[in-house]
Amino acid sequence: MSSNTSHVSRLFTVPFLLALLGGCSTLDSLNPFSDSKPAPQAENVPQTPEGLYNNGIDALHGGRYKLAVTQFENIQQNFPYSGYTANAQLMEGYAYYLQNQYSDAVSQVDRFLQLHPTSGDAAYAYYLRALCYYEQIADIQRDQQGTVQAMNALQDVITRFPNTSYARDARLKIDLCRDHLAGKEMLVGRYYEGQHYYEAAINRYQRVVQDFQTTNHAAEALHRLVEVYLKLGLTDQARKTASVLGYNYPGSTWYQDSYADLRSAGALDASVSEPGQPPVPAQQRGFFGRTFHSIF
Repeated sequence: MSSNTSHVSRLFTVPFLLALLGGCSTLDSLNPFSDSKPAPQAENVPQTPEGLYNNGIDALHGGRYKLAVTQFENIQQNFPYSGYTANAQLMEGYAYYLQNQYSDAVSQVDRFLQLHPTSGDAAYAYYLRALCYYEQIADIQRDQQGTVQAMNALQDVITRFPNTSYARDARLKIDLCRDHLAGKEMLVGRYYEGQHYYEAAINRYQRVVQDFQTTNHAAEALHRLVEVYLKLGLTDQARKTASVLGYNYPGSTWYQDSYADLRSAGALDASVSEPGQPPVPAQQRGFFGRTFHSIF
């Protein structure tokens, strides 16, 4: 992800990694200082899948991700029917993810899911796939198709595995995606407003209020609507929108700004309460969505 979304941390479930390691033999046989040495192998004869897998896990822990990929690939190429092959496929995808090679990671995870759709690790695989898209979310100055793709992948995790820790984290990340999309709409709306394309600006602000009303951008979107309506001379629309803003965000600076704009335009009436005061009775009809939709 871009630096603007650096608050997003990378999550790798430790119990999952331990589970993959479970059942594998000790790394002692791979230790050059150990008294127990493996039997000499003929040149060009591959190691055991267990040894390759342990080498790959050890490389992951040491941050040697390219080496890890090599070890996991060797298992798949030389021991395609071993008990370590499925895990190697998934761990190779994770190694690509750690290198920010998201396309390769998604391809590897998709291959794992195609070959092992009922695997006990399928939930993690779908989650890892979603993370690959999530990490590629672009700055709001750029196209947000990647954000939509990330939301779809995260929703897939929730739909398929609703009661898992992966689904819980996916829900949080979807909220962040929605906030990101709302931010993009606000950016475009402010641009249109600045260029006096008021109808286009209204469409953007309305979308934020209607589709992203639980994000941090909803209050500003309502204020911008008040602002544009006043510029167009639509004082009744401006008052109604300000009433919705005051009812839902009475203490916000956006409502204070809208109230000041209405006062400057001589458009205040009894339907608009003073900032910090309880809503007038006419505003106490229903909740945000119903009140807003009555405006348009």
